[in-house]
Amino acid sequence: MIVNFFILSPRGDTVIAKTYRSQSGVGANERSHTEAFFRKVKFWDGVAPGTPGMDTTLGLGDGKLLSLEDDPDNGTVSANPKDSKKQFGDAPPVFVMPDGYSYMHVKRNGLVFGCATEKNVSPVVVIELLSKIAKVFKDYCGTLSEESIRKNFILLYELLDELLDYGYPQVTQTENLKAFVYNEPIVVAPVADTGKMINPKTASASAVHKPVIGSVDSDGRKTSLSTNQKNEIFVDILERLSVLFSNNGYVLNSTIDGCIQMKSYLAGNPQLRLALNEDLAIGRSNNSAYGSGVTVDDINFNDCVNLSEWEHGRTLSFYPPDGEFIVLNYRMTGEFKSPFRIFPSIEEVESNKLEISVHVRAEIPDNHFGANVSIEVPLPQTTNAATCSVVSTPGANGVNAEYMSQDKKLIWTFKKFPGCTEQTMRAKVTLSGPCTSQIRREIGPINMTFEIPMYNVSSLQVRYLRIAENMPGYTPYRWVRYVTQSSSYVCRL
Repeated sequence: MIVNFFILSPRGDTVIAKTYRSQSGVGANERSHTEAFFRKVKFWDGVAPGTPGMDTTLGLGDGKLLSLEDDPDNGTVSANPKDSKKQFGDAPPVFVMPDGYSYMHVKRNGLVFGCATEKNVSPVVVIELLSKIAKVFKDYCGTLSEESIRKNFILLYELLDELLDYGYPQVTQTENLKAFVYNEPIVVAPVADTGKMINPKTASASAVHKPVIGSVDSDGRKTSLSTNQKNEIFVDILERLSVLFSNNGYVLNSTIDGCIQMKSYLAGNPQLRLALNEDLAIGRSNNSAYGSGVTVDDINFNDCVNLSEWEHGRTLSFYPPDGEFIVLNYRMTGEFKSPFRIFPSIEEVESNKLEISVHVRAEIPDNHFGANVSIEVPLPQTTNAATCSVVSTPGANGVNAEYMSQDKKLIWTFKKFPGCTEQTMRAKVTLSGPCTSQIRREIGPINMTFEIPMYNVSSLQVRYLRIAENMPGYTPYRWVRYVTQSSSYVCRL
């Protein structure tokens, strides 16, 4: 299935690498191939090596696409700079490298989990396998970082031997791996400042970073005699929003992708009961049965969930497996109240000067706020200079707006965007030539990223979380938090 597996640090260093099969003369130098892979991911130019129509006379390719009029054999190549312009951006999760292998990867906390395959395997299966490996590593190390992987590399190589056999997945469940793993993890403190990866306002409590193997005995069962372990369970209701606005602020398309995930540190592994909104309806045709409550388009549950009480009470019962797991996923489309509304405007002052105004209104309650808010406005490639000014209302913290000349875009950031407030940014843009309709189309779209702690758009609520059996003297700590994040929050210009 896969030829090798590797983990790369944010700098491109190989932290973990394991080869499962190789051909003579192909993939001989593992380091050179991971370096070439990292360069391609880091500086993606929009074209994978080996793409039909790409100039690959040097073997690796220079990312230049040849138009239909180009004839490399006769030495004629189009002189239009638009044809040879590289489109930089994020690399796709799957692409082909010059060594003939298909490389696939996922990113977790700044680390790159990647592998290569020479067969025509399903990319979705491999991506799911990489995500599963990252989850298992996090469960056993407690926290997923470069330091924790380096300090626990013996444990992780032992896990890889059980996870994969000759490149094929074998055992991928955290609780099933305990019977085959004998090394103990070295606990590493979670990274305090992770920048854009995790917002400290919405980061989980430090106890959630304990490795699952640290709370079990030699038989693989949870112990209740540990003096330093509390009976805790962590519940996260996460929602990711995909919203598309028109240039006048109207919502064109909107979707919520949500999930309820847990991590249990309960002694004895008791059965839990989780109750959601009683008026929760699934499917648009079921609105009449539950009134005008919360309606989701579709929902799917973890295999461990018992649905015997779901239909009449919206209650789930289950024995929580070890490690972090997702209880259910749900999706909601249609109209819902967007947490932020974007109102852009563009005015042509002179033939080569533009004034761009972006007005953002927070429509969340005033007792909530958006954290780590970032708004990007792409500008034309002919932009010579741009100056920004911000009109902020009281309560906004860490407001900054600047023009990135290398990337040709405006970046407007907030550390805290209070609810029920409005913020405005105005920019004066100077172009190297007259503003034509083609150049005008290069402006935008506006992209917004944010996190809103303790708030969810869908109004899906956890009514209660309790232990199914009455156990005298058993008082677990229950931690429930709501987090709303932007997945694709875009406004057209």
